[in-house]
Amino acid sequence: MALTKAGGTWVVGDRFFDRTADLVALSERCQEGAHTLLTAQRRIGKTSLVRELLRILEESGQFDTVFADLEGGSTPADAIAEIWNQARQTSGFWHRIHHRLRQLGTRVEALEAADIRVRLRADVNAGNWRARGESILGALARGDKPIVLALDELPIIVNRMLRGSGGQITPEGTQAAGEFLGWLRKMGQQHQGRVTFILTGSAGLEPVLRQAGLSAHANIFLPYELKPWDEDTASHCLTELAQAYQIVIPLAVCQEMCQRLRCCIPHHVHQFFAYVLDHLRRSGTTETTFEDIAHVYSDTMLGVRGQTDLDHYETRLKVILDHEAYTCALALLTEAAVGDGALDDRTIALYADGASDVGGSTETVATVLYALEHDGYLTRSGEGYRFTSGLIEDWWRARHGQFFRPIANGRS
Repeated sequence: MALTKAGGTWVVGDRFFDRTADLVALSERCQEGAHTLLTAQRRIGKTSLVRELLRILEESGQFDTVFADLEGGSTPADAIAEIWNQARQTSGFWHRIHHRLRQLGTRVEALEAADIRVRLRADVNAGNWRARGESILGALARGDKPIVLALDELPIIVNRMLRGSGGQITPEGTQAAGEFLGWLRKMGQQHQGRVTFILTGSAGLEPVLRQAGLSAHANIFLPYELKPWDEDTASHCLTELAQAYQIVIPLAVCQEMCQRLRCCIPHHVHQFFAYVLDHLRRSGTTETTFEDIAHVYSDTMLGVRGQTDLDHYETRLKVILDHEAYTCALALLTEAAVGDGALDDRTIALYADGASDVGGSTETVATVLYALEHDGYLTRSGEGYRFTSGLIEDWWRARHGQFFRPIANGRS
């Protein structure tokens, strides 16, 4: 089957491209029962990789798998209910858990009725989520096969626990998040070899935990970094896509596309191709030129209509940082954008020393830089940082740079 455009969602099977080495490495971890924290930049394909891994593991006949998306939740009870909802589809799960649920006072017959997702959520609350969760994980562990349990967007739900509705990390939020992560850690240790966790999300877990002083809660999860495609892989993908849609993108033009992106995040490669294809269809041509690439990149990728997806890079920062740190992050990224992609240590020091109305402290600036580097916005380079992605750099400059006055020029 020919390769097709990925669109905006995860892909598996014939639509999944490359990542063979990553799949082998993660499969080995699952065979060994090692819990994994998958880290990477946004849009690099973490969810697609995990979905494809689970598909392969299921087809091998050696594992059962569960994928739970926690993005919609904000409490431990929400997380447990979603895990429960996804786990119920596992072979033999209901049979193994019935007796324990009755002991806990659950009307199992009601849970087997219609609208089960709603009923499951109603049965889990702040007072019983640990007991419910232990029953669910215990039932999974007693299955005929080991379980690989993927928890997507764990950083987002943990961050919501920490901050609640006010945006600031609170003692109550820290306690709630710590209790949930401590429970997760305990379950990973208790069911080692029978239930294997894979944690992932569109924001990094470590920066979230570091802000709350909870980093130790993740120490049983072995990090695995999913890297961007190299230029050869991205060019190969573009060539296969071009063949599938009966257009021509010469190798030199593929390389030009990759150089403009600089960091070949798979979603951005697919997005660039989709816009080029639309341009060629409207033009009535089939062979891509350098002029086509320049036009599509400046007018569409960086244009108003092409910014919907890139906006997420800004809004995700607002989710994981408090107001002061978020404002500081915007300023530091814009300093880098207007500085030809570079942010030097002298400029950083001005923010840390309180020379601006944002940042204001060494601690805030350090927190921001850690998050920006960890989540792939900036890369350490020489005596400072640079934008990792050429596309994000150009977009950020176009969005924020027009009226920005660098701090070295006297901005207060």
